[in-house]
Amino acid sequence: MQHVRLAELTLAVAAIVSIHCAPAFGADSCQPVFDALTKVVSTPSHSYSTQTASSLDGPVTTHEETIYTREKTYRRVNDKWAESPLTKGEILEREQGNRRHGNATCLLLRTEAVNGEMADVYSMRNESAVGKEDAWMWILRGTGLPLREELDVDTGGTAGKSHLSTRYEYGNVKSPM
Repeated sequence: MQHVRLAELTLAVAAIVSIHCAPAFGADSCQPVFDALTKVVSTPSHSYSTQTASSLDGPVTTHEETIYTREKTYRRVNDKWAESPLTKGEILEREQGNRRHGNATCLLLRTEAVNGEMADVYSMRNESAVGKEDAWMWILRGTGLPLREELDVDTGGTAGKSHLSTRYEYGNVKSPM
């Protein structure tokens, strides 16, 4: 039970870091990434994430889904759906605040096809009090929406390292509740 709570905590930290990290330095290079993260919150979307995290008993894998509708946000962790206590406005406010206090740098790596559509692949490096983060995001050309994200987080201590893999979908998004 303890490693399930640890996995949920690590997943929550990684999700917050990936959605909310932002730079004061390197802002121009990260602008497409931050714009994509803002769009995923403000556009009806459904994301599917798998996280593998360290624990005292070995690796723990957790699955999560997030649905943003026009009005609300829902999260599913370990097969239980719940409405987010934060409004979309509060999520975006936190993101803006963290952008002013973060230290991220980004680099456009390449352009490649994802499911027949062209996407720009960005890397992002962020170091903060929470830990070190390396992320790669595939952003759809034309719309600026993220299609996929890979995130490695090292929080140190007992939480250690984790890997989060997320894919985003935008068609036929409906409330799960």
